[in-house]
Amino acid sequence: MQLTIKTSAKTEMINITGQVQEALDLEHFHNGICMVYVPHTTAAVTINESADPNVTRDILMILNKVVPWQADYRHIEGNSPAHIKASLMGASVMLAVEKGRLLLGTWQGIFFCEFDGPRTRKAHLKLLSNEGSILHH
Repeated sequence: MQLTIKTSAKTEMINITGQVQEALDLEHFHNGICMVYVPHTTAAVTINESADPNVTRDILMILNKVVPWQADYRHIEGNSPAHIKASLMGASVMLAVEKGRLLLGTWQGIFFCEFDGPRTRKAHLKLLSNEGSILHH
C-alpha cells in the first residue's frame, strides 16, 4: 500500500495517522504489525504527540537550530540540512495493530516529516499479520 502526501512548506510535520488507519480499514487488517516506510532521503517519519500542534513546531524549531540551513555544507544540491534531519528522524516506524486499530498512546500520532519541500511524497505501508505472513501490496 502507498500513501501520497503533498507537502506545502520547506519544513513541516504532517499528521498521517488517519490516512494509515484508513488504509488498514480498507485492507480489513485486524492483528499484527504495520510498518510505515518513507523512501526519501530528505523526508522522514516519526511518532510523537498529536494533541498539541506546538509540539511539532518545537521539534522543527530545535531541528532547525541544531541543523541550520546555512553552514559550510558541500553537497552540490544545497539540501544537506534536509538529508541530515531525515537521518536524525528516521525512515520508518513500526506499529502494533489490534482488532483493526493502531495501538497508539492517547496523545500519539504518526507524522510525515518534510525537510525539503514543498513536494509530493510517498509513504509505503507493509503489513505483517500475527500468523507471520506478509500481506503484499
